[in-house]
Amino acid sequence: MFGMHGPELWFILAIVVLLFGGKKIPELMRGVGKGIREFNSAKNNLQDEFEKGLKEDESKKLPENK
Repeated sequence: MFGMHGPELWFILAIVVLLFGGKKIPELMRGVGKGIREFNSAKNNLQDEFEKGLKEDESKKLPENK
């Protein structure tokens, strides 16, 4: 629906360079990368805990007698 193409990306890049300066951009990107890694790690841990809980619930169920 909404997409950013060439001119918009160049404009945003120019604003970032003006605000942070060329020397701060690598530091900023490292911080963004670290944040993304931490988010993905937390997401995976939550998913693993959820799946572990489901498996425990299934193993605790008693078989039905017919």
